[in-house]
Amino acid sequence: MPACQWLVFTRQVYFTILIESIDYCREFKAMELYAYCFMPSHIHLIFRSADEKPMELLRDFKRHTAKNILFAIENNPVESRKEWMLWMFKRAGNKKGNIATYQFWQHHNNPIELWSPDVIKQKLDYIHKNPVLSGFVTEPTHWKYSSARNFAGDNTVLEIDDIGFLG
Repeated sequence: MPACQWLVFTRQVYFTILIESIDYCREFKAMELYAYCFMPSHIHLIFRSADEKPMELLRDFKRHTAKNILFAIENNPVESRKEWMLWMFKRAGNKKGNIATYQFWQHHNNPIELWSPDVIKQKLDYIHKNPVLSGFVTEPTHWKYSSARNFAGDNTVLEIDDIGFLG
């Protein structure tokens, strides 16, 4: 899910908002989270809506995180990029007729149906290698905000649900 193509997720406060939002969705919105990776300009999620409402779940997640991240940007006294980021989000919002002020997330998602174990493994590999291919780390498990760490037994950032057959 791309934010507006800018490096937003570079401060702990913004990662914390993502983590808390996913935790909330897991507890109260029937989200089953199987994999994730938070990159500076976008996030990857492999999830399932246990109540069969994935679009509503995604809509609520995006609305909540956008509101809270924008609030955090506006009120962060050490955010050196504040004026520029808010200007860019406002500019993106002005391009859409249905946006009141700011557009944080891009409207499109890239949902992919994961219909076989091979496809799931391929997507997991893609997600987990994203920080490596971007040059941030040399191993997927070295990226703090990736479920690659969960698959290696480290659940300190986020809990994920068991995919089952990949154990």
